[in-house]
Amino acid sequence: MSADQPKQNPIQRAISFLEASGISYERHDHPAVFTVDEVTELVSISRGARTKNLFVRDKKGRRHVLIVVAFDKKVDLMALGEMTGLGRLSFASRERLWTYLGVEPGSVTIMGVINDRDHHVEVIIDQEVWEAPAVRCHPLLNTCTVVLEQDGLRHLLHSTGHDPMILNVPSK
Repeated sequence: MSADQPKQNPIQRAISFLEASGISYERHDHPAVFTVDEVTELVSISRGARTKNLFVRDKKGRRHVLIVVAFDKKVDLMALGEMTGLGRLSFASRERLWTYLGVEPGSVTIMGVINDRDHHVEVIIDQEVWEAPAVRCHPLLNTCTVVLEQDGLRHLLHSTGHDPMILNVPSK
């Protein structure tokens, strides 16, 4: 995340981006959640596809990828690397997560692309999530969830200049 970004609350920065971009959203504040199980237990939202976000890098650390799938999908990183030509994928470090998406572990989100102004991060979205009428995501911090309609998600990606790869992400 660039040093010239204002020291604004991450949630407010994300909400401000949505509002400035004309993207409607539904906001739900809640206690901090770090796992899918905690979300299930602590967050009561009735609509929008529940998602899981993985931030990975290639073997040489030159390419970084944000993977968005349904909350219950177990991603086969080896198969995904082969399928996409990315090669061996592994989880990126906390430092890389902060540098490229401006979020901490537990808050990985598609909205992190608003902090990727230099387009270092590639985005892969599972077909199931891409076709959902609405999706849930954290607005840069895991104490809040927003629901975006599908056109809002597409507008978010277009506004940030991220052209996602849509595919059936392989599972284990």
